[in-house]
Amino acid sequence: MKALRTFAPGRAEIVELPDPEPGPGEIVVAMKAVGLCGSDVHDWYVASKTTNGPVVLGHETAGEVALVGKGVTGLRSGDRVFVHHHTSCGACRSCLRGEDVMCPEWKPTRLYPGGLAELVRVDALTVSRDTLKLPAVLGWDAGAMVEPVACGVKAVDRGAVRPGDVVLVLGLGSNGILLGLLARKAGAVTLVGSDPDPARRAFARAFGFDVVLDPGADDVVESTREAGGGAGADAVFVIPTGDEVVRAALQAAGGAAHVVLYSPIAPAKVWAFEPSVPYFRDQTLRFSYSSGPTETRRALALLEEGLVDLARFVTHRLPLARAAEGFELAARGGEALKVLIEI
Repeated sequence: MKALRTFAPGRAEIVELPDPEPGPGEIVVAMKAVGLCGSDVHDWYVASKTTNGPVVLGHETAGEVALVGKGVTGLRSGDRVFVHHHTSCGACRSCLRGEDVMCPEWKPTRLYPGGLAELVRVDALTVSRDTLKLPAVLGWDAGAMVEPVACGVKAVDRGAVRPGDVVLVLGLGSNGILLGLLARKAGAVTLVGSDPDPARRAFARAFGFDVVLDPGADDVVESTREAGGGAGADAVFVIPTGDEVVRAALQAAGGAAHVVLYSPIAPAKVWAFEPSVPYFRDQTLRFSYSSGPTETRRALALLEEGLVDLARFVTHRLPLARAAEGFELAARGGEALKVLIEI
């Protein structure tokens, strides 16, 4: 089978790998669509993944069951499915607290060799816990959107968005747009977005943001306070990881607001901000990493309801042979809002 193997940041090529075979409780899925995640175009993140050798990236996946291992029930060849790239056990202390990503089984479970391959083996725990059949009304692109939408569902929960809230999103790539749509679904009445890229700002307007700001020309803090009637935002979602963005988030957030840090953060990153700001405003700072089985099911239901117009949201669709080009597009941003690899 063919797969895109990444050797280092910016260095990937199509290679031939042996076809996987399912073990007991496992399945093999013929990949049909794989979304490219923002994390997969961060040089530091890709470098950390390739430290011990080349890898096959891709974790926003949808495909068709090709082979079923012994003991698998409820799935058969030909089923259209979403498969999660990590899975929790559902029984440990972390899982019982609703913190799936802290489960000891989370990291050991994975897709083999990775999503950007013609065939992918799915381990038994993932088959039993977080492989979801796609409704007939949803296409492969919607299946590939389950994982990013699930991550947004978790983040909006952590932002405690309620009806009537003013929400600020810093960073208006695909994840920022999704967070805005999910916040609106949760009842936000005013969506404020900020991004230095004019194309991203245009996307935000097209997807229903009420106030769209250029941080190089607009005062994001004052504009957000004005949008909140002088009180600031009730919830802030932060996608860029620079100091100045985090400080702006805390200043723009109102009293008792929730500030959610959404993106992977480089291990060497150190932030400098004034802790008296969130303290005296009684703000809550939260991080939101990935998602679990509860969120993927909610995400699938939201996509079935029509949360996002994928015909507009997925701006680029490329075959596996051009996946390396897809990563370049995703890293460049601008007119490439969401890049999907079709296999």
